[in-house]
Amino acid sequence: MDINDICAEIVRNVDSALGCAVVDLNSGLLLGVSHNVPYFTQSYLDAVAAAAVDMFRGRTVSTVEDMIGNMRGNLRKNLIKEIQMTTDNTYHFMTVVPDKPNALVVLITSKKANLGMGWSHIRNAVPKLTPLCP
Repeated sequence: MDINDICAEIVRNVDSALGCAVVDLNSGLLLGVSHNVPYFTQSYLDAVAAAAVDMFRGRTVSTVEDMIGNMRGNLRKNLIKEIQMTTDNTYHFMTVVPDKPNALVVLITSKKANLGMGWSHIRNAVPKLTPLCP
């Protein structure tokens, strides 16, 4: 089983799932992806991956982490571990793979999805993804 297979399993098992991907937070490259939306073109997927990297590792996030570190007297990096984002029509679940801090799992669903089920499936997939991520 590879990263694409695990992403496909998540999409298959989460009601109203539109797509799932694993993103390399260093490079912004997609490590694996599965979706069932025709307009999720490669350029669209790449743009979503880049936006996710900005949310977790962007310049303003790094600036805030540096400020927190300076106030607390210690180096603080990569503080953000999970984000849930809502748009007009979708939910986005994003979590850093704990043992692979440069790998991010992203699940996109319609707003018909159950939030708990989205988080449950993404978190249950993390142990399977960990050995496959760089």
